[in-house]
Amino acid sequence: MPTIFTKIINKEIPADIVYEDEKCLAFKDINPQAPVHILVIPKTEIRSLADITPEHQELMGYLLCKVTEIAKAQNLKEGYRVIINTESHGGQTVYHLHIHIMGGRQMNWPPG
Repeated sequence: MPTIFTKIINKEIPADIVYEDEKCLAFKDINPQAPVHILVIPKTEIRSLADITPEHQELMGYLLCKVTEIAKAQNLKEGYRVIINTESHGGQTVYHLHIHIMGGRQMNWPPG
């Protein structure tokens, strides 16, 4: 069954897209937890970080490079946090791998 992120990729559900190419899509979180809160998702459906295999190595590196580019484009010069929630105890609620970019304010530690 397609996730909400698959529906966003397929343009079945609108999103405030900040970046898109053939491998990934980045859009503003609808429930932002920081002044800048963007989700970066691969267009390849991967359920969770726990499901990554060696065949995903190139894609994962690509996604992290895009995170850096997107953060720069969002003017997050003073820093930002990158989060990948994994499975239920890790806080994952949508089972399509996604990377959070959060910034625009001082992040606290521990995160919770």
